[in-house]
Amino acid sequence: MRKVLIANRGEIARRIITACRELGLATVAVYSDADRDAPFVYEADEAYRLGEAPARESYLAIPKIIEIARACGADAIHPGYGFLAENAEFAQACQEAGICFIGPSPEVIRLLGDKGAAKRIAEQNGIPTVPGFNPAEPVDAHTLLEQARRIGFPVLLKAVAGGGGKGMRTVWEESEFLHAAESAQREAEAAFGDPRLMIERYIPRPRHVEVQILADMHGTVLHFFERECSIQRRHQKIIEESPSPVLDDATRAALTDAAVKLARAVGYTNAGTVEFLVEETPDGLRFYFLEVNTRLQVEHPVTEMVTGVDLVHLQLRVASGEPLGLSQDAIRQRGHAIEARLYAEDPANAFAPSLGTVQVWEAPHLPHVRIDSGIVAGNTITHHYDPMIAKLIAWGENREQAIRRLIHALECTVVLGVRTNLGFLIALLRHPAFQEGKLHTGFLEEYPLTGEPEELPLPVLTALGLAETLLRPRTQAHPVQDGAPVADPWQTLGAWQIGGE
Repeated sequence: MRKVLIANRGEIARRIITACRELGLATVAVYSDADRDAPFVYEADEAYRLGEAPARESYLAIPKIIEIARACGADAIHPGYGFLAENAEFAQACQEAGICFIGPSPEVIRLLGDKGAAKRIAEQNGIPTVPGFNPAEPVDAHTLLEQARRIGFPVLLKAVAGGGGKGMRTVWEESEFLHAAESAQREAEAAFGDPRLMIERYIPRPRHVEVQILADMHGTVLHFFERECSIQRRHQKIIEESPSPVLDDATRAALTDAAVKLARAVGYTNAGTVEFLVEETPDGLRFYFLEVNTRLQVEHPVTEMVTGVDLVHLQLRVASGEPLGLSQDAIRQRGHAIEARLYAEDPANAFAPSLGTVQVWEAPHLPHVRIDSGIVAGNTITHHYDPMIAKLIAWGENREQAIRRLIHALECTVVLGVRTNLGFLIALLRHPAFQEGKLHTGFLEEYPLTGEPEELPLPVLTALGLAETLLRPRTQAHPVQDGAPVADPWQTLGAWQIGGE
C-alpha cells in the first residue's frame, strides 16, 4: 500500500490523513462543491472534485470515486464512517477494480448488514439475543401483529436492513401496532430498499454497550474492550465513554468474549464494533447481541485513549496484509475516557441543525484533552451533511476526573456564527444522574435538558455593541440593494455617533 484515497469528508477524513502521514502513505481527498474550502481538502497530498453538494452526486457516487482512484494511482480506499463505509457494493467495486478496501470483505459486510442474519449467527454461536421474531422473508403487518401478541407488549419494531433509527418503532399497545408496522415498513423500504421488519421484546431502560474488535488476515481476532454509548437522542449517540461505569469484571469478560466469537464465526477482518444491550435486573446484569457495525466508529478515540492503541494505524496495516502483532493480554484499559459530540444545532428548536458560516471556532489546548474537528473558522454548515463541528475527548485517572476535564474543555470552547449544543453538553455532564453513572438509552426522555444559556446582561450586550462599532473601519463600501446604496445609520445619524468624530 502506497497511496490511500479517503472516500469521506470532515473530521474522519482529517483523522485518516494524519494516520497515513505517520505511516508514510500518500493521501488523496475527494470533495463535493460544498467542501471545496474544507481543511481535509488542502491537508491531503492530492484532492479531486467529486461533484455537487448532495451526497448522491458526490460521496455516494461509487463510479466517480473508483474512477478517481484509478486515475490518480491510489491502491487503497478508506471509507471512514457513514456514506459508503458499510456498503457491500462499494467494497465489491473496489475489489473488482484491484483496489484495497480498508475494511471487511464485501461478503461479511453484506451478511452482517442484515440484522436478521446477524442475529441468527449470534444465536447459532450461543450469544444471547433479545427474544423476538426474526423472519428471513418479508411478512405482512398482520403476521407481525400475531408474533407481537406472542412476545407481549410493549415491543420494538426494527428494520432488518436498517440503521440510524430508520424503520424503528416502539409499540406500547396492540391498538397502535398495525399503523406503526406499516409506517416502519414504508420507511425501511424508502431508506434501504428492504421492507423487512423484525420484532424484539422491549427492554426498559437498557444500556448501549459496544465492543471494539480488530482482526487480521492471519486468524488473529482481538477486542479492545468496551464503550458505553447509552446517552442518545433519536438513536444517535451524543456521549461515549470507556470503561462502562456499570460492567463488572465477569460481565465484561463475557461480553468481549462474545464479540470475538462472533467475529471468528464470520471470518471478520479489519476494524468493527459488536453492539449489545445491557439490562440491569434484580439478579444482575444481562446482555443481548444487537448488531455489528462493519467499520470504524465515530467514537473510536475513546478506545484509543484508554488503550494507547492507534486503531487507524492498525486498520491500514491489517489491510496491507500485516499481522496485528499484538496479543490479547497486551491490551489493557488504563484510566477513563469520555467523548462529547459538539454539533451545530439549536437546543431551543428541538435540536434542529443550525446552518450558516462558523465565524469563530476556538478549541482549547489542554492536557489529556483531544479535539477531532473537521472545520476551521469561515467554513459553512449546510443541510447536506451531518452538522457535527468536533469531538472533544478527555482522559482521566478515573471517571470523575475525566468528566471534570471534559466540562472544562467545553467551557473553554468558543463557536460563533451558528448555534451549538455546547451548553446542553455541559448541563448533561453536570447532571447528578449522569455523574452517578445511572445511564440508559432513554436518559434524555427522563431528563429533558437543553442547556439554554440565560440572556446576556445589558452591560455585556452594550460592550459587544461598542466593540463592534469601535473596531469597524472608518471607511466602508456601502452595501447595495436593488441597485441603490443602503444607508449605514452609523454614518448618517449625525454628530452623536459612537466612535465617531
